[in-house]
Amino acid sequence: MVSYLEFEKPVAELDKRIAELRDASEGDDVDISAELKRLEKKSAQLLASTYEALSPWQKTQVARHPSRPHFRDYVEHAFDEFVPLGGDRAFGEDEAILGGFAKLNGRKVVLIGHEKGNDTASRIRHNFGMGKPEGYRKAIRLMDMAGRFGLPVVTLVDTSGAFPGVEAEERGQAEAIARSTEACLALPVPMVATIVGEGGSGGAVALASAERVLMLEHAVYSVISPEGCASILWRTAEKAPDAAEAMKITAQNLEKLGVIDRIVNEPVGGAHRDPQAMAKALGEAIGEELDMLSNKSAEELKRMREERFLQMAG
Repeated sequence: MVSYLEFEKPVAELDKRIAELRDASEGDDVDISAELKRLEKKSAQLLASTYEALSPWQKTQVARHPSRPHFRDYVEHAFDEFVPLGGDRAFGEDEAILGGFAKLNGRKVVLIGHEKGNDTASRIRHNFGMGKPEGYRKAIRLMDMAGRFGLPVVTLVDTSGAFPGVEAEERGQAEAIARSTEACLALPVPMVATIVGEGGSGGAVALASAERVLMLEHAVYSVISPEGCASILWRTAEKAPDAAEAMKITAQNLEKLGVIDRIVNEPVGGAHRDPQAMAKALGEAIGEELDMLSNKSAEELKRMREERFLQMAG
């Protein structure tokens, strides 16, 4: 069952009308197929036109949609033979950041990403995708393994930010994020990162400092959430839509600014409407990027990462 966002109300009303007509026609001799077809076409057109003109704040809502596919969904539909690896060999396991060995269209990779969960119990277990130090140290461990075995690294970023709790700070959150970013930049193998939902602050950059950064069409990527920015600048989170507009957080803005390299189109109405199609499209895009990087030497790859981030700084 589709969960509609606030700006999708006109579409929701049409879909409700379609469902009511279907229910009313069951066991009835009256043929309403033509009317149903007309309404379905109208709903599809309205959905498409709505998503063609989303504001940055509306894209933020789509990126946070409760049914949006997360790491485990992409593992199921885009990758094969996933072998999860846990623990940072120092403190414990962090289920907000998952990773392990996998195959993408026959190519062996090390896959790492944030998992937000898809219901109340799993969201609590995965800490809503907010990684702790042990999660980032696990990512470092997996990247080290990728370098030793000569396997490309693929990351799927989807977090509002690293966990800000006292216990995370006590265990060295900032240092773990910095080390994870450093590990990305120093990788001797290809790395392709994709922002699949929210890319929030250092918690996202720690898994996205790659030579090729992709972004889903309705994902967002920023140094702070729109609500956080609005609270600082205007002293109220109600200005979040204005903050989202000013921060240039959308894939379309960031591609123009050179922050990301490629936008992966989503199914009409967002990735949550067809997770399997989204996973297939993302898998194909990542595969193409890895093909392009496969003949690069370790030094070339490191130089590509260095140049992209120095260009941003300039």
